[in-house]
Amino acid sequence: MIKSSAQADIDETDKAILRLLQADGRVSNAAIARRVGLSAPAIHARMRRLEEAGVIRQYATLLDRETIGYDMVCFINVSLQLHQFDAIERFKELVQDMPEVLECHHITGEFDYLLKAVFRNRDELQAFVVNKLTPIPGMARINTSLVLIEIKATQELPIE
Repeated sequence: MIKSSAQADIDETDKAILRLLQADGRVSNAAIARRVGLSAPAIHARMRRLEEAGVIRQYATLLDRETIGYDMVCFINVSLQLHQFDAIERFKELVQDMPEVLECHHITGEFDYLLKAVFRNRDELQAFVVNKLTPIPGMARINTSLVLIEIKATQELPIE
């Protein structure tokens, strides 16, 4: 998905709202209103505007992956043999249907794509590489790095 480079027009109150939402997505409009000094209906209107402008894409619950059994985080570098439109589009379509893949980035450098994926164990990782990645038409190289310790993981953007 290609994003527009246009930025939404947000003021300091919008930024305060966004910081509060990023810290706790379940915070009520009334609680936000108290913190920023506006009425709950005014907060609702601002949030609706931020949603319509695409600033707020969605509301989600972040799960603790280890608690539900996903002990392995891997970064997988992928290169395709041919950089033709059809091969690239097919790769992008296939990755969309891989629930193990949390993120996929088209990158510069030695590899074409960087995947962030989670697995319960080595067997799941091995099955993923052998049964899902390797058979992709035009696959050239796969390089997998296992995360030993996660130092920082956040979804919060630095809203100044």
